Amino acid sequence: MLHAVQDEGVPTRVIAEVIGQHLGLPVVSIAPSDAGKHFGWLGSASSTDNPTSSALTRERLRWQPVHPALIQDLEEGHYF
Repeated sequence: MLHAVQDEGVPTRVIAEVIGQHLGLPVVSIAPSDAGKHFGWLGSASSTDNPTSSALTRERLRWQPVHPALIQDLEEGHYF
């Protein structure tokens, strides 16, 4: 499968922490067994690890990312 991601293996927790920080909201961990109660239908997706890799994309399409990595982009703050 092809993925256009610059960085690989960024934990959802780290993404949530950066977003929460910029929005001034607390971020807390919940048990995977409680994800369905908290997130509804999105619970199963939010409690699974689904790392992506752009290795195949880079190899087959000779693609190289030119924009900031996800966390760096979020930290720049123009989404908030």
